Amino acid sequence: MIGIFDSGIGGLTVVRAIKKRLPRHDIIYLGDTARTPYGNKTPETVVKYALENTDFLIKKGAKIIVMACNTASSVAFDAVKKNFDAPIFEVISPAVASALSRPQSKNAKKTAQKKTSPKETSPKETNKAHFIGVIGTQATIKSGVYERKIKEIQPDAHVFSNACPLLVPLVEEGWLNRPETRMIVKKYLHPLKTRQINTLILGCTHYPVLKDLIQKKIGHRVVIVDSPGSSAAAIADYLDARPDLDSELEKNGDLRLYASDLTPQFEKTAKIILKQNPLFQRV
Repeated sequence: MIGIFDSGIGGLTVVRAIKKRLPRHDIIYLGDTARTPYGNKTPETVVKYALENTDFLIKKGAKIIVMACNTASSVAFDAVKKNFDAPIFEVISPAVASALSRPQSKNAKKTAQKKTSPKETSPKETNKAHFIGVIGTQATIKSGVYERKIKEIQPDAHVFSNACPLLVPLVEEGWLNRPETRMIVKKYLHPLKTRQINTLILGCTHYPVLKDLIQKKIGHRVVIVDSPGSSAAAIADYLDARPDLDSELEKNGDLRLYASDLTPQFEKTAKIILKQNPLFQRV
């Protein structure tokens, strides 16, 4: 099985993407809803939760682990990889690779030319510059993991980040179309919009649930990159290159869902994300 965990409901967007890409592969999911959100926890606490979640999934039969939580991916990936022999995937690197593969818009190039002096950057380098916005939880943004990974691949990229701590609770509560949510999203995106970014990374797996609203508020010229699709493609490529491992994975199309707490609203939002009536077990 492919084991996936998240701090709550957002990781179901990764489940959906992997199911679409690998429909025959069995999947087991753990939503740590009793301890969500992770974004305002200390790194030590997040590492503890990530290790416990991984241990649970492996004991249930998972042979591959996907950390479908940007906060856990940013601060706990090394600890999880060190403590478990199974292949461990995080959701940050695939999103970064996808963002940097996008062609740059003329607006971004013009902005770079206006804001950068000839002494700082040559015209050729300016034309290659990326203007990328990142939104995520406080822990993810504070870690600087997206900027670090982007700069490792393309040092001249311009990265602008903004923490959006209220979005996870809004998604968890199912406040997807409320006026308050629209106002908060607009406020969070305003600093990035003024930077005239042309690519926006949704640095939290909860955020794709609000993708249409985010697109509307940031503007349709901005390309939105979310981690579920990028991560699903990375896992599929990994298994294609390792047929021996792939042959060990069950392929009955089963989906087993667990949560550390269950509420009617959680199940309602899960139904919206998965487009089916999901049956969760409480653990």
